[in-house]
Amino acid sequence: MSANRLPVLFLAHGAPPLLDDKQWLTELTAWGAALPRPRAILMLSAHWEESPLRIGATQPVPLVYDFYGFPKRFYDVKYPSPGAPALAARVRDLLDAAAVAHVDDPTRGLDHGVFIPMTAMWPNADVPVLQISLPALDPARLLRLGEILAPLRHEGVLIVGSGFLTHNLRLGLAPTANWAREFDAWVGEAIGRRDLDALANFQTRGPGAKLAHPTWEHYAPLLIAMGASQDGTGAVKFPIEGWWMGSSMTKRSVELG
Repeated sequence: MSANRLPVLFLAHGAPPLLDDKQWLTELTAWGAALPRPRAILMLSAHWEESPLRIGATQPVPLVYDFYGFPKRFYDVKYPSPGAPALAARVRDLLDAAAVAHVDDPTRGLDHGVFIPMTAMWPNADVPVLQISLPALDPARLLRLGEILAPLRHEGVLIVGSGFLTHNLRLGLAPTANWAREFDAWVGEAIGRRDLDALANFQTRGPGAKLAHPTWEHYAPLLIAMGASQDGTGAVKFPIEGWWMGSSMTKRSVELG
């Protein structure tokens, strides 16, 4: 990877109980510490799907506690990262140049797909963060959005897609099933060889895809990350692997050089 180009990340963001998982927190903290320090971070989370594309708050506003039924301590979590108005302006320029419709949403704070992993990866909350929405669940548009945002990699901005490579909460704590392991292995191999066609058509080509993603908003940020890194010649790394809640979610996370 060029010394002047940051990687692109796709991370498994966890639910609030991640904050009680010491191993996972340790892995995320170590990953964040090993990365070049970014000037700013652009986050695209599975938990904000809205069209036209929304550009979130550029100044600190309250977090979005978009989860229910958890102990009070999880709603007391704070992540007072600086706003990123300069990054927002640059994102607007890139979107305008590509004729991508967008609007500002200045009161929309960071959701748990952003602040849960951020508390471990950048615990000092001293890097400006901007979140934008997923504009559509359309593979071609998501890959294209990543491609549009890719110049930010050369400008000190870390692009991060936040979701899960398998996500089926309907199965609860069931032991990790064969279909989950097969999809996890398949998607990892497709990412490793940067097979954009296979990844875009995961619903028909991935084994067990319908079980891995009954709905696929948690997979969508991967396509943005792949689009933003498709010119990459650097290594593809999987800094975190394993399972959480049985078959429900794979911890597999990706760093794309």
